[in-house]
Amino acid sequence: MDYRDAGVDIAAADAAKARIRRLARGTFNAAVLSDIGSFGGMFRPDLSRYAEPVLVASTDSVGTKVKVAAAAGVHDTVGQDIVNHCVNDILVQGAVPLFFLDYLALARMDPERVEAIVSGLARACSEAGCPLIGGETAEMPDLYAEGDYDLAGFIVGVVERARALTGERVRAGDHLLGLPSSGLHTNGYTLARRVLFERLGLDLHATVPELGSTLVQALLAPHRSYLAVLEPLLERDKIAALAHITGGGFQGNLPRVLPPGLGARIRLDAWTPPPLFRLIQRGGAVPVDEMYRTFNMGIGMVAFVSPADLHEVEHSLDRRGERSVLMGSVVEGEGVLLE
Repeated sequence: MDYRDAGVDIAAADAAKARIRRLARGTFNAAVLSDIGSFGGMFRPDLSRYAEPVLVASTDSVGTKVKVAAAAGVHDTVGQDIVNHCVNDILVQGAVPLFFLDYLALARMDPERVEAIVSGLARACSEAGCPLIGGETAEMPDLYAEGDYDLAGFIVGVVERARALTGERVRAGDHLLGLPSSGLHTNGYTLARRVLFERLGLDLHATVPELGSTLVQALLAPHRSYLAVLEPLLERDKIAALAHITGGGFQGNLPRVLPPGLGARIRLDAWTPPPLFRLIQRGGAVPVDEMYRTFNMGIGMVAFVSPADLHEVEHSLDRRGERSVLMGSVVEGEGVLLE
């Protein structure tokens, strides 16, 4: 009996890693000092423009969105999802990415599937200027059912300490500007799948007139990165704080950057949630509060902006084609009020 008989194919793993190496090398820059396949990724950042650089790190996973990708046989978008999610998570502290690593675990090593997943990772890393310097690809048939896999990411970025966003600059009266999401992003898929597939019995590849697309296109729309539209404003110190609207919605994420004694008031009539959210709410008879606690409802990032900077921020976003929503304000008190 050998390892392959036990369920782990080393030859397939070697083939997959060769494809990963080719894709990852396409994201490298001069700061990368090691090749894919080393025990550790080596990175020598140029921090000369920082007076007091602070490293910011984050990790996350795509969650059960991979179940939709596996069912559809579409795997490149989840790679974009995990990179962009992690980029946004450090962006809320004012950091720009330095490098990225991934973790991919599968029931069975399939070099073509691995290549598709990593192609999405590489594409998003290149767009963010964030080299993919290493990671782990593991075949674990005893942990995952046939066809299943899990995808997680790890990012390290840097910010000038004096410009780090910690929430300390937030004041009562600051405006809340919402930036549109591209869909569900990477949260709420367990509930969404139950409603859309089990309750409504929708076919993944069917065109849904209400959505103007197939269901799979709507569900696998990549998680947006807000780096390009927000970095210029961060460099000019025009943002007081940022909140990435992921699991927990507004109630779970806005308080993470609000100082003690301050809350937020959100006007729900400031924007209309996209059709996919309305389909889920109606199809599952999901209470409104539960929708806003589970999903981003069409707003993927919230910027806290002082009244003095509001016009400049809106103008900057508009010039980049960003449709921001003036959705509320910071108020005295605690918690998040949806009205």
